[in-house]
Amino acid sequence: MTAAQRQDTDDTLPEGLAQAIRATARDIAVLLRTATDTSVDVPGSEWTVGAAAAHLAHANALMTDLARGQERPYGDGTPQSLAAANEQVLAAFGERRAEPLAAMIVEQADLFLDAVAQAVADGEADRTVVTPLGPMRRPVLASYLLTHMLGHGYDLARALGRPHMIDRPRVELCVPFLMTSMPRVANATAAGLTARYTLRLRGGTAFGVTFDDGAVEVTPEPPDRPDCVILTEHVTFLLMALGRRAPWPAVARGQVLAWGRKPWLATRFPTLFTAP
Repeated sequence: MTAAQRQDTDDTLPEGLAQAIRATARDIAVLLRTATDTSVDVPGSEWTVGAAAAHLAHANALMTDLARGQERPYGDGTPQSLAAANEQVLAAFGERRAEPLAAMIVEQADLFLDAVAQAVADGEADRTVVTPLGPMRRPVLASYLLTHMLGHGYDLARALGRPHMIDRPRVELCVPFLMTSMPRVANATAAGLTARYTLRLRGGTAFGVTFDDGAVEVTPEPPDRPDCVILTEHVTFLLMALGRRAPWPAVARGQVLAWGRKPWLATRFPTLFTAP
């Protein structure tokens, strides 16, 4: 892939997204190379560090194939089916050593961006591809890849006692995927709910999430007269969205603020979705 083609990818994807994908893959690789024992458990997970890294290596390869326009069935979009597919892949893929997995994660992230660059060159940048969470354009798929790496990168950092790589600019780049996926990961607790939410990231993006008798619609603009406005610090927003942080402790620390006609709806919001 030439430098000019890579620049085309950087220009086609939202500003900073390609660079964030490269940087996150390399941050995870650096993190993994500090691991002296990949059999260490990941907090709050049934996986070890080696298993989580193996999952990332495979997922990056899967995303690369999707970016190439290949069909790769992987569950049916439900959290249960995705978990089952993950376990099936891990059972068949035995690599758990840090160095090979670190190299795979970086290599596949680069190949993903090369695949997007090739799609740009072929005039297919805006064509949708089929993903485990439904059809997406390649820029949203790239946001998906970044979000997925950040979630598991955070898990690895916790397991290894190292700083994580989630920051405000990278969270902003995850928002397109999160907005796309929200209607697809709403769970049964949303049934019967009618409410209008505005979600604001402190000093950043704001968007709307409306429930109409349980049906979910996400809009790039906040709704008129929302029932509940939720203001969240960036890192907290992503960790709650990915099921890594509970809402009440975040509220207690002032990382989440809510107001509106029904501010009590704020703590219910994260429970309406099941992170894939």
